[in-house]
Amino acid sequence: MIKLAKLVAIALLMTGALSACNTFHGFGEDVRHLGGAISRAAS
Repeated sequence: MIKLAKLVAIALLMTGALSACNTFHGFGEDVRHLGGAISRAAS
């Protein structure tokens, strides 16, 4: 029973870590697009 609990906890942590990576990746793309828009507006 303890092994199953550890396996479930590890799976949940890995899922959270992977979703966080996708979130930060998307945020980085948004910032990049915003920077490009600001550059075009300033030109």
